[in-house]
Amino acid sequence: MEKTIQLRAVEKDDLSFLHKLLNNTDVMHYWFSEAHMSMEKLKEMLEKNNANDRNRSFILTDGQEPFGFVGIADIDPRHRHAEFSIMIEPAHQGNGYAGKATQLAMDYAFSMLNLHKLYLIVAKANDKARHVYEKAGFHTEGEMTEHFFVKGTYQDALMMGVFQQDYWNRQNH
Repeated sequence: MEKTIQLRAVEKDDLSFLHKLLNNTDVMHYWFSEAHMSMEKLKEMLEKNNANDRNRSFILTDGQEPFGFVGIADIDPRHRHAEFSIMIEPAHQGNGYAGKATQLAMDYAFSMLNLHKLYLIVAKANDKARHVYEKAGFHTEGEMTEHFFVKGTYQDALMMGVFQQDYWNRQNH
């Protein structure tokens, strides 16, 4: 039976799940970050994030079990764009949840926030993620050569974006 996934706002009860995710080396390599987050720092970040109208943080869930995180960050009300990010718990990767979660986030960004553009940065070598984003309608806008230091080497990254109008055109076809 296929899971019905949904996005819901991050709550304090999600701290232990997020702490586990943010301290997973395999997950954080794709976020170009060190897997080093104390519970105290995470609590601080959650409080700051909840008070900031320029960020939206969601837990990806099947109604009960959390298995991912979705963020819409640096929402710019003047230029109407924001950065999209996602992480799926490794045990749940490869099940199509990233594509569904991306669709839900895009719908929220373009319907609720009325953004003009959603963008992201992805490792050029992360073929699976790039495939998910391209399938959702994101297009490569530029390449960042040797921009991130991951696992002892410098990695290239791609800047990708999708426009609200293109999203609606895809939904209507």
